[in-house]
Amino acid sequence: MYTGVTSNLTKRMYQHKSKTFKGFAAKYNCEKLVYFEAFDSINSAIEREKQIKNYKRYKKIYLIEKENPNWIDMSDGWLFYFD
Repeated sequence: MYTGVTSNLTKRMYQHKSKTFKGFAAKYNCEKLVYFEAFDSINSAIEREKQIKNYKRYKKIYLIEKENPNWIDMSDGWLFYFD
């Protein structure tokens, strides 16, 4: 499972799906969005990212399944147009 922070979720999903960057997400084929949270400040988002990264796997699974029990790709159907 990949946990990250971004200011543009649509663009980040495009990058993951197209494997624009070689790294963890590309190596492990992380291209399905199953959970996300929105924040008003980047500092709050980074704080939450660190918290989730420290969770054990079972706790991450619980977090996902509470909102998305079937692990549906929440970015399915998004249009990706970037320069």
